Amino acid sequence: MAKPPFQPTAAETARDVRFIAYDDGTVLDTRTGLMWAAQDNGSNITWADARSYCRNYRGGGYTDWRMPTQDELAGLFDEGEKQPCNGRCHITPLIDLTESFVWASDKRGADVAFFSFGFGGRYWRLQSKDEVVVIRALPVRSVK
Repeated sequence: MAKPPFQPTAAETARDVRFIAYDDGTVLDTRTGLMWAAQDNGSNITWADARSYCRNYRGGGYTDWRMPTQDELAGLFDEGEKQPCNGRCHITPLIDLTESFVWASDKRGADVAFFSFGFGGRYWRLQSKDEVVVIRALPVRSVK
């Protein structure tokens, strides 16, 4: 039996060519079928804590949130958009970032990934549970 298409229960508050924002704090990417939190966690966070934050996020009443991959974050990057976020963030104004760097779920040995919405770059750094850096968490879930 085929899974029914995504049917939002929240009211639409805004939209642009690709994204739809809802009043439950979620934003749907109509191109990829991914749903994003409408804002990041708002403060510096370690990679491990960011992963936990995303897993425990309950925006819109959903329980299947996770940390995005670098590819998923790169898919949000839009050179044509310039939003304030401690510099400039190239992302739809429907997603509020307080910093241009966002953690990604990718790991490579002892290194963990993050993405820059200021430059569109993919970066790696040594994971350290005790080091809090200027990087944010942005939960995502699949709706397809």
